[in-house]
Amino acid sequence: MKALVLEKAHEITLRDVELPLHVGPRDVKIRMHTVGVCGSDVHYYQHGGIGPYVVDAPMILGHEASGVVAEVGADVTHLKPGDRVCMEPGIPDMDSRAVREGFYNLDPAVRFWATPPIHGCLRPYVVHPAAFTFRLPDNVSFGEGAIVEPLAIGLQAAKKAALKPGDVAVVIGAGTIGAMTALAALAGGAARVILADLVPEKLALFAHNPAVTTVDVRSTSLADTVQALTDSWGANVVFEASGSPRAFDNVFDLLCPGGCLVLVGIPAAKVPFDIVAIQAKEARIESVFRYANIFPRALALIASGQVDVKPFISRTFAFEDGIAAFEEAAAGRVTDVKIQIQFPAAEAA
Repeated sequence: MKALVLEKAHEITLRDVELPLHVGPRDVKIRMHTVGVCGSDVHYYQHGGIGPYVVDAPMILGHEASGVVAEVGADVTHLKPGDRVCMEPGIPDMDSRAVREGFYNLDPAVRFWATPPIHGCLRPYVVHPAAFTFRLPDNVSFGEGAIVEPLAIGLQAAKKAALKPGDVAVVIGAGTIGAMTALAALAGGAARVILADLVPEKLALFAHNPAVTTVDVRSTSLADTVQALTDSWGANVVFEASGSPRAFDNVFDLLCPGGCLVLVGIPAAKVPFDIVAIQAKEARIESVFRYANIFPRALALIASGQVDVKPFISRTFAFEDGIAAFEEAAAGRVTDVKIQIQFPAAEAA
């Protein structure tokens, strides 16, 4: 079958691959329909690695996915052929201590799609554990199903923040993850989200949400806005979702006493912290690495209508145009939040 393969940095091909598709008793075989292009996919494409994860052999890209069940294993009872599904891409070692402790996302042996050396899902078929495969409600499209994964990151961040009803939250960065974090913060009880970015086109997607105040930091001070909207008290939570080292300059000035900074974005270099500023406010710092026990909650929020992810799906490319999709994603056009790739109807009906 053909797959979208990262051969090395700056080189993607659409070519035939041979991969086993054995369906075990607790597995399902899935005909792919829609796959989102994630920032990590683009980073692998542009740089050939992310930190310790280096692409030193050809790797199939893609991990934000939805599709149709084509075959089920003998022990699978909650899914059947023809079911529309989305898939949680990280599979832990079910015997690991991390699983027993309740944070399987931190299992060192986790096998995560499109993280070297594990192949991703930009191919017509995958075999996946049924336990990490979730049926899409009838009112959830394949495109929405393929954006459950980034929404799950936002919900993990909201969970780690321990948001309380009525909190004020700041989200720095309005890309896909920042946008999903803003939606998750509102779903988690925040009364107001102050969303900051350099790109007005991304901020404009929240223009009609009365609970979101957008800040174009090129022309407006984020700190002054926070002070004005909180009577100079500060925000209860700050989510750093941009990954920009500059975002950490005076970030603790945005927090109220006892507030929480949640690290969601991944900076490309080490970032210094002002320890005294942290201590003076007894600030709490949390971090996010993917998610655990969140996927079905993200799907339920989309199905309920409480979270609308459709405006953030910018463009859809055909599978045969997958190389162009990555070139466009790498170009970083201001109007793009989430680019998705869709498989031919013959393969993904």
